[in-house]
Formats: sequence, structure tokens, C-alpha cells
Amino acid sequence: MRDLRASGIKVEQQALWILDQRKLPREEIWRLCVSAEEMVEAIQSLQVRGAPLIGVAAGLMVASLCVQGAEKDQVIAGIKSLASARPTAVNLAYCMKRMSALSEQTNWREAMINEAQALFDEDVELCNRMAGHGELLVQPGDRLLTHCNAGSLATVGVGTAIGVITEAWRQSKNIKVWVSETRPLLQGGRLTAWEMEQAGIPYDIICDNMAASLMAQNKVDKIFVGSDRIASNGDFANKIGTYSLAVLAHYHQVPFYVVAPHTTLDLECKTGDDIPIEQRDALEVKGVNGGFGELQWSPEQATAYNPAFDVTPAELVSGWVLDSGVYSLQEVQAGALCRL
Repeated sequence: MRDLRASGIKVEQQALWILDQRKLPREEIWRLCVSAEEMVEAIQSLQVRGAPLIGVAAGLMVASLCVQGAEKDQVIAGIKSLASARPTAVNLAYCMKRMSALSEQTNWREAMINEAQALFDEDVELCNRMAGHGELLVQPGDRLLTHCNAGSLATVGVGTAIGVITEAWRQSKNIKVWVSETRPLLQGGRLTAWEMEQAGIPYDIICDNMAASLMAQNKVDKIFVGSDRIASNGDFANKIGTYSLAVLAHYHQVPFYVVAPHTTLDLECKTGDDIPIEQRDALEVKGVNGGFGELQWSPEQATAYNPAFDVTPAELVSGWVLDSGVYSLQEVQAGALCRL
């Protein structure tokens, strides 16, 4: 397996390393990952996160098992456990399906290693295409709002929604970014803010509940978000709080765009009602835990509702920015996504 390098994952001298995103932005800690069980734990604990990155990381883990000389039944078991690590992010199932399809080849180890490397390279290219298409939607001086983290830490390329933003900045469009903190795990306040710092893009962090106030003051020109799964009718799942932004954007007539590769499409999901939504530990809502330490502010016996994602209906979306182009609501309603 050749050396590979991305913001959140790398392969060096046949060894697979992941950046522990729980520790950002205070610490950059790389962890060696040698088993499918370790990768599953890394994905479920959000050391590795972002739908495209999760899929590629799982693929590289399978390739690493092949490099280590694992038997076929061990590799197949690893693929199955990885595929079920997180239910909402469809890219994971997509990548594991591609890896599993190679198991009957005579040279299956070599084939899986090559396929994992291809998944990495493809994601880089998909990100570049999305950035190029989406950047055309941004006008000089735009004030852009984004939610969660959909950048290089969520992919192995420049990112989805953040890829659009960084490309607009690279094109000297003099943008400013509103970064929603993204409760309960603060992916915006920790990770997107860190990526804005790295790129030198002007930004302000806002609490999630400040977005309506900004829109009412006409201080948001466009909203770009990522996605973990898009149904065939255009409904999509993304980090919890995205639906709220879409409703607010619709009321205030702010263009609202979802940015994702075609690997995030799930044509077996006819509508957003068919998308499985992951429920996470109540402790994430009852306090905070990260590189900054741990604090619980709720009563010890308090219960909490903690879906990781919500579903935004297609009617609230101004456009779908995919690697193949930008699609309007009218095009999506006419079945454009089903023809990709």
C-alpha cells in the first residue's frame, strides 16, 4: 500500500494512522490503527468522522488487514463490522460494498489494497469537483454560514461544504464565514473554526441559536452544509440542527445549499423518512467532553434525547451541489438524482 496523506488520516510505510479529532484544536494526536475493532471504535467515538472520511478510512482499514496477511474470513468479518459502525452515513456502506465485491477474486488481497487506494483518490477528485461547482454560487463579499464540519477533516480532499468555501476564498472573493458551534459535540466551534484558521479565512463562531438573529439582520447571504445521506427525492440527513437552519433560511429567503458527492446518494431511500437516524449517548447532551476536559452540568439522573442527525426536506433546499454539477429543486423533483 502506497503512502497516503490527508488532514485526518494517513498511511506511512504500510501503517495506518488516524488523527484523533476529539482532541482538536488543542492537540494533534495521531493514533496507529491495526485492527477492524480499533477502527470501529474510532468511528463510533468520533475520532474519525464525516461521511466520506468514514468510508475511505474503513476501506484503508480493510487494505491494512490485507497487508498484514489476514485470512479471507477475517477480512470479510472486518468488512461486516465496519459497515455497521454508524448507520446514517451511507458512504460507509458504499465503500464496504466495493471492498466486499472483490473477495472472490484470485488476487483478492491485492485487489482490495488497490480499491482502497482508489477510494482515497476518488474522494479527493470528488471534493475538487464539488468545490469548483459550488464556488460559482458565491459572490464577492458574501457572508456564508455553515454548520457542523464538512471540510478536509470530514473527507480526504478539500471537503464538501467547506471545500466550496475555501475555493471561494482562494478565488479572492473576500468572504466572511459564520461558524455555528454545532451542539452537542461542537464540531463547528472546534473543527470548522480550526480549518478556517488554517486557511486564513475570516470567521466568527456563533451559538446555534444565534442564526435566526443574523438572518433577520440580513447578515447571512448563503448557507452551505454537508450531508451524510441523500434520498432519491432530495431529502437529506445531516448533523442535528441542519433542519432548523433550513427552516430559518426559507423564512428569511436565504439560499440554502447542500454539498455532497454522489457517493452520499442512497436511491434505495425514496424519502427522508427512510433514512436511519443514529441515536447517541445522553452524556453528550448532559455535558461536554473533549481535549479541553470533561464537564457534566446536568443532574446525574437526567435523561436526554440525542439524535446525531435530522432530515431536511427537499422543498427547503435551494440547490444540491454534487460532483457532477448543481441541481435545482425542479430538476431534483423531475428525478435528476435518480439518473446520476
